[in-house]
Amino acid sequence: MASEQLLRLTRRGPGAVSTATRHHLRPVAGIMVRSITTDVLIPPHSAQPVVRQGLTGRSSVSGHVATVFGCTGFLGRYVVNRLGKKGTKVVTPYRCHEDSKRHLKLMGDLGQIVNFDYDVRNYDQLVAAVKHSDIVYNLVGRDYPTKNFSFEAVNVTAARDIAQACTDAGVPRLVHVSALGADAQSTSGFLRTKALGERAVREVFPDATIVRPGTLVGYESNLLNRIGFYRQFLPVVNHNRQILRPVDAADVALALDAMMLEPSTTGQTYELFSAKPYTYQDILDICSAAFRERVHAINVPKPIMKAVTAMLQYWYYPQLSPDEVERMFIDQVPTALNDPSIKTFADLGIQPRNFELTVLPYIRHFRRAALTDLGLDQEGARTFGKHHSS
Repeated sequence: MASEQLLRLTRRGPGAVSTATRHHLRPVAGIMVRSITTDVLIPPHSAQPVVRQGLTGRSSVSGHVATVFGCTGFLGRYVVNRLGKKGTKVVTPYRCHEDSKRHLKLMGDLGQIVNFDYDVRNYDQLVAAVKHSDIVYNLVGRDYPTKNFSFEAVNVTAARDIAQACTDAGVPRLVHVSALGADAQSTSGFLRTKALGERAVREVFPDATIVRPGTLVGYESNLLNRIGFYRQFLPVVNHNRQILRPVDAADVALALDAMMLEPSTTGQTYELFSAKPYTYQDILDICSAAFRERVHAINVPKPIMKAVTAMLQYWYYPQLSPDEVERMFIDQVPTALNDPSIKTFADLGIQPRNFELTVLPYIRHFRRAALTDLGLDQEGARTFGKHHSS
């Protein structure tokens, strides 16, 4: 019966939607239970039918298959969790060691999270990772260069190879995550290669959706963890004058999830940023209010900070790199403010949360034990470190 309905839907052409089995109650051992439902959908951007089973949630099957490159990174785990929560089968390519992806297994029902060991430099493995998917998310990025991966190797070459693999495998949707402030003429290697990566992706996959998030905020945020760990003596540059647009990683994951079911996002560019700008000093003030103690920031001249971070950048996880120091002198100014062709959260019907409303759970663990259960010091947020650093 289901195969006959699927055949009729295929003949009706793309965009056809039908319910193969409706919700209904039936007696089982004298108890009325709800039978499983099956919906068949042929999206307008793909000739492949999507078969949904169950109600909703992790224990259902949405019928969609998504590949998330960079799934073990900061944003990746939020995206995988958001997809798995709706019953999407998620292919999670990973590298390094087994422990790097263990936490992802819990984000979907049995068999819904498919781990895939790969090397981003192996093109055949890229094709194998995407060939069964109807959408691919590329979250792979590099904040600082290493001896194995330069900015160009990750942000440009790998991005182009993933886009080419999607083209060769016939994947209908690709969402490529870049960075707010990406500019081919930037003095920052990270921002420059992110812009070049966008261009490379569009050359081989013109319908790719480009997403430029602001500075991400979450439990794994380098920005917040650096402030919390070094709050007694925090080296800063630029006298805390940099303007940032911090955005909660959960809000960005919500936007990326919405793009899977919204055909109008195809080929568009989105900039995802906070509703209002914050200077670095504003962020320190809010964090001080969350810690309920002052963050002691010490301004360091740019050449000295670059020299010190250059010596430390080959540590396993460097707290700061010379390129990050360079970025601290570059304000995050969204292009969408002056270019109506660039979409934002509003075009997806999402209202991003303000930084001061989301930061407390992410840095509460840096507090003294006696202050753990207290809320945010609202008055302190306005008075701590008023327009200057110590």
